[in-house]
Amino acid sequence: MHCRRPVPGLLIGLLWVLFQGTAGAEDVIDTSDWGAVITLPVGLDAEEFFVPADNSLSKAKVELGRSLFFDVRLSYDNTISCATCHAPQFAFTDKRRVSIGINSQIGGRSAPAIINRGFSQEQFWDGRAESLEAQAIGPMTNPIEMGMPSHEFVVHKVAGIEGYRKWFKSVFDRDVQIDDIGRAIASFERTLVSGNSPLDKYLAGEEGAISESAKRGFELFDGKARCTQCHSGALFTDETYHNLGIDWDGTEVDLGRYLVTGRADDIGAFKTPTLREIALTAPYMHDGSLATLEDTIEFYDQGGIANPFLDVEMARPSGGLEMMLEMFEDKGNTDDSSQSPETAKMTDLEKLNLTSQERADLVSFLKALSGQGWQHIEPPKSYPQ
Repeated sequence: MHCRRPVPGLLIGLLWVLFQGTAGAEDVIDTSDWGAVITLPVGLDAEEFFVPADNSLSKAKVELGRSLFFDVRLSYDNTISCATCHAPQFAFTDKRRVSIGINSQIGGRSAPAIINRGFSQEQFWDGRAESLEAQAIGPMTNPIEMGMPSHEFVVHKVAGIEGYRKWFKSVFDRDVQIDDIGRAIASFERTLVSGNSPLDKYLAGEEGAISESAKRGFELFDGKARCTQCHSGALFTDETYHNLGIDWDGTEVDLGRYLVTGRADDIGAFKTPTLREIALTAPYMHDGSLATLEDTIEFYDQGGIANPFLDVEMARPSGGLEMMLEMFEDKGNTDDSSQSPETAKMTDLEKLNLTSQERADLVSFLKALSGQGWQHIEPPKSYPQ
């Protein structure tokens, strides 16, 4: 599996300057084609924003979606809402290593960031949802998350609330349907955007918008640290899937994208997250195993964790299913002489050899990706009855 080739930092800067120049002195880009429902902060590319033909944006639909997003009644026991794991006070994450669902059940993955997800089609860490609409209704029937027995049950419960029944009729001109529940929530989620960060201002010509440390970190990001191999473009993600070795040093491995595609190349691969608002969305990685930005940079500095499917951009060696089986058979064997040549070469990781100052500069750069566009969003003051 390959990462997208890096875009040189200078080119990234030139593209952003040209794009932001079209907005004049404004901090937002006019998106009147969407009925003035949403404005994108500077730094985001309106041409990349995805709104499906069967779910045009409207203010009424967004407001309905906001109510549904925060409403705990979409869970079986009325304790969990979408906002439980994607809380506005935590930049729409939950600050937990892994999320907690109904009956205090513990999930297997960290809640992914949902800011700027209107620019992506495949959703979740493993990309199992083909759209934001599909993602919106997925957790409802997950037995650990919201615990509804079926989507039919969801519809029955929502339609049993007179206020929602009337609201859906007004917005969609029909009775409550599960796809329309997804459309409304997805419409709201598309309004969760982040841009106009200190880095965006720096790229637009405001020299003092970021610190000297962050400027050095920006050069490292595209250079020695090789971050743009996967974290490229205005959202700092290639929107594809990579195996970094996370949790391969334990006794159990989350197979990630492989569970969706069945392709051996996807074993242990997870979607590259956006880095916008990354300073506010700890802990990191799909299992929440890295508590801080410093921990995360240290992880990359060491080259990841060796395994037969480690991404080609992390290390040169690659392997197959047989190597994976050998690896786990050998976990209890402490005799290094028993390693096969194939298994032994998996330890040849490509380290970055960053200095302590370089690691600190990268952290400064990442903190410069905190922006504007979502902080005003709050739960409704009341819900339909």
